[in-house]
Amino acid sequence: MPSTIGDKTYSKSIELPETEVFRNLKNAKRFAMDIGGSLTKIAYYSTVPYRKVLYNKDQKTLDSEGQDVNPKYEVSQGDRLHFVKFETKYIETCLDFLQENLVASADVMKEKKIKVTGGGAYKYADLLQEKLGLTVDKEEEMTCLIEGCNFLLKNIHDEVFIYQRHGNPEYRFPNVDPCIFPYLLVNIGSGVSIMKVEAEDRYERIGGTATGGGTFWGLGKLLTKAKGFDELLALAERGDHRKIDMLVKDIYGGDCTSLGLPGDLIASSFGKAAQAAPDSIQEADIARSLLFAISNDIGQIASLYAMMHGLKKVYFGGYFLRNHPLSMHTVSFAINYWSRGQVQGLFLRHEGYLGAIGAFLKGAEECDADKYSWSENYAGSSGLQSPLPGHRLPSLPVAVNVDQLEMDRIDQGVLVYCPLLDQPASYVPDMVDLTEDAEARKYWLDCFEESLDKFVSQAIKSQPLSADAPARAQKFREKYISRLQYLKQHPCAFGNLTVRSLLDTREHCLNEVDFPDPYLQQKQLENEAALLLLSDHLAELDALPWRQKHETAATNLLAGNVFDWGAKEAAALMQIPGFGFQQALAHLQKRPWFVDHVEDWLVRLEEGPHRCAAIFVDNSGMDVILGVLPFARELLNHGTKVILCANSKPALNDVTYSELVLLLEQAALISKDLACAMEEGRLWVMDSGQASPCLDLGRITRSLADAMIVNQVDLVVIEGMGRVIHTNLHAKFKCDVLKVAVIKNRWLARRFGEEEDTFPVVFQFERKTVL
Repeated sequence: MPSTIGDKTYSKSIELPETEVFRNLKNAKRFAMDIGGSLTKIAYYSTVPYRKVLYNKDQKTLDSEGQDVNPKYEVSQGDRLHFVKFETKYIETCLDFLQENLVASADVMKEKKIKVTGGGAYKYADLLQEKLGLTVDKEEEMTCLIEGCNFLLKNIHDEVFIYQRHGNPEYRFPNVDPCIFPYLLVNIGSGVSIMKVEAEDRYERIGGTATGGGTFWGLGKLLTKAKGFDELLALAERGDHRKIDMLVKDIYGGDCTSLGLPGDLIASSFGKAAQAAPDSIQEADIARSLLFAISNDIGQIASLYAMMHGLKKVYFGGYFLRNHPLSMHTVSFAINYWSRGQVQGLFLRHEGYLGAIGAFLKGAEECDADKYSWSENYAGSSGLQSPLPGHRLPSLPVAVNVDQLEMDRIDQGVLVYCPLLDQPASYVPDMVDLTEDAEARKYWLDCFEESLDKFVSQAIKSQPLSADAPARAQKFREKYISRLQYLKQHPCAFGNLTVRSLLDTREHCLNEVDFPDPYLQQKQLENEAALLLLSDHLAELDALPWRQKHETAATNLLAGNVFDWGAKEAAALMQIPGFGFQQALAHLQKRPWFVDHVEDWLVRLEEGPHRCAAIFVDNSGMDVILGVLPFARELLNHGTKVILCANSKPALNDVTYSELVLLLEQAALISKDLACAMEEGRLWVMDSGQASPCLDLGRITRSLADAMIVNQVDLVVIEGMGRVIHTNLHAKFKCDVLKVAVIKNRWLARRFGEEEDTFPVVFQFERKTVL
């Protein structure tokens, strides 16, 4: 049973991890490995203790003496997958480290098996048995690679990228179809295997070639003094293949237009070497020519198989690539050229972990990995082309660069696409890709950094009786600012850089140091104040004629959205003594609004009620109680059922599912209309599966998706700047949709062309397109 932490008996937090690598080993439950000749990948599953708020409708924010009341918490367990990659030559030292830090006794561990794939599964079987007491269960490598690839494609949104050398940006992350099959997986190891994957359990090896990474390494070692694979790649980066390769223009004097061959195309790899003076050839030129020769052949073979089988999605992985820019560039060029642009070479951010993930899934019954969705933990993962800084393990004479991926289980099960999206395959939640927009990137990275001290202060304030809260808040500050600084230099490190990803990273960093809900007391205080105003608020609405009532309900919905602690300008207003709902109304843009579809909305209401509305709510307090609930009540009174969709976990001052259930019960004591609707099953709250101030409709709970279908939802209402402006402004639906937000950021408002001092308003109603 969870233990309660709270009130004045609470003095310390959950123990925090001291190291960045191999975190939470003491709670590790199961291991798997992929051991290659050069790199080893360890996968393990652990349970992570975290503080979870106990919501209580009777709990007050102040005690009888006017002092802050420490919130009630319980310690819950979350599931996490860890994947760590390091050089195989350090495997014994790393196993020693694992052995020393595992809490489980040797007697317990020896009863378990470890799934191992890769060439080292045989070589290191005895060592694993000796060090960890685990029985080695060997798994077939290609099967593991495919299972790992499927897992990543389903769970990490920005897993897939296209590489464009010297592009701006060089990494582009395309939208991935919800249906990930069929695809081609080209694994470039020592040789090349080409796998056609048609379903989870239906795949086959359709071809390959013996000319692969081993060929490059072997010939490179014979032709140059390079001692290792990475040294050979580095050599190729400096070389000029044109000194050795014979080009089309060397034969024809320029382009060969009759055959459609550009002059710079390689006509013969190493074609000039026979006539070249020995002292004119540099090792770097040889390495680059060799790399191009092998990459071109692989690209041509892959494109032929893709076109033969009618496949558009071709994923490349394997030791030969390892996200190395020049290798990706040559393969991308080759497959694009030979397919005449019909096939695009695709790469995976975490392709190095495919085998380890697949091996882990083979024995993952304990964590039911296939029954849940998983999300990348930005606080514990290293980014693309960014191994974590060197970490010194015991008995190791040098610091080792280690790459790491952490994924957290989504407690709500498997997340799915919203069934009301029109063309889910083309759905992109984010409005702006900061990797492409340099001006916006600079603004938002600076903005998040400048606001950091406010969140540090709020985190400490949220746990007034915790002695180590300041130290943990400082750890949060250091972690998050290091991420921001890194993203300034490497904006593509974690996929598309967006406002949503920056917000999510902040939440991940807060949770890592045990601050699950920094705005809890603030939300409770505002909820209490708003509930006191609800009765008079509803009475004022009821005194209005029908048309004016609905106009006012729409305006109040927007005024409530001003109460947003995540927006700097709004937060400054909310700190002014006496700032309340009427003052928020005064700060709204005067009509006509920036986007003003109120008349279209009223015309639709006059035509009759919708069957059911799904409202994605935003903030606690005035927003949900005086904005959303009165608006929902008008829909209910008009004959429309209403589903209130709230976040699964806290983010800023957004209302959560657990909070909204309690708030709705309290509101029902004030409003007979709301109480009657709840009793009759016309009004209820559902968990959206979100944990962000933004909204990704590609990952909602299956229960909510099913409810939308069963109740024939024909109206979606999305509220809030994060959910409407930063995300979903251009999202298309199969039903009517109302997008409502107040732009509470001056820089963003100016980007939209609004220069007024008041907050611009978006009230955008889009009717279902009738075909």
